[in-house]
Amino acid sequence: MPSYVVLYTFTEQGRKNIKGTVQRAEAIMRENESRGFKVQGYYWTQGRFDLVTVVEAPTEQAMMSGLFSIAEAGNAVSETMRAFTADEMKQIIG
Repeated sequence: MPSYVVLYTFTEQGRKNIKGTVQRAEAIMRENESRGFKVQGYYWTQGRFDLVTVVEAPTEQAMMSGLFSIAEAGNAVSETMRAFTADEMKQIIG
């Protein structure tokens, strides 16, 4: 499954509802796992980004669909990076 690192920044709406961030993340994680995603971790961070997630998605299309669902909620904007393991990189550059 393709892996992704997603960097989130809270919107004004997300900052106003900051006390619910853990519950929202847990709900999204359960929903994504039911759709075949494997969530490696959620990390609230200091600095430029507020939250970082590492996930494996069943397909690239499923990942896009999941990102659109989060965007529609309006609590965060994201930057997504496709991530490659060492074995995947060996195949790519091999």
